[in-house]
Amino acid sequence: MSDMILIDGDQVMFLPMFAPAVVVVQPGKLSGSGPATVGGKKIAVDGDEAQVQVAGCTYMTPAYPIPGTGTLKIAQLAGDQKAQKCSTGGKKVLLKGSQFIAKFEVQSPAQQPTPGGPVPDTTPQYSGQGMFVPSNVMKTAT
Repeated sequence: MSDMILIDGDQVMFLPMFAPAVVVVQPGKLSGSGPATVGGKKIAVDGDEAQVQVAGCTYMTPAYPIPGTGTLKIAQLAGDQKAQKCSTGGKKVLLKGSQFIAKFEVQSPAQQPTPGGPVPDTTPQYSGQGMFVPSNVMKTAT
C-alpha cells in the first residue's frame, strides 16, 4: 500500500510512555539526505532516521520521582516505514508508516528520595514509540 514520502524537515513525534518511565517529550526533525526532492526538499532515505536526536528531555518513573534527563532517538523503523519499491541514490525512501520503536537514553538519572540521600536510577535506557508527521501530503510511494 502506498504511503506519504518523508522529506527534509518533517516532524518526529515521540509518545511520552517509555514504561515505566514517563518522558516530557519534544518533537524532533528529520533531515533528508536523498538526491531526489519533493517540493524542493530532499527526500528522507534509509539511515536518515539514525540522525534524529532530541536532547534535554526530562523523565521520571514511579520508583524515581525526582526528574532526570536524557535523549530521545529512533531505535528501529517499523516494516512499513521503508519503501519496498522506491529508492533514490541507492537507498530506500522513508515513508510515514505506522509507529517506530524509540529509545530514551538516560544522561542524568532520575532519583529516588531516601533518608540517606537520593538514589539514582540505574536503568541506562528505556523503550517507547513514536511516529512521523509528514509535511508532504501529495507524493506517495510503495
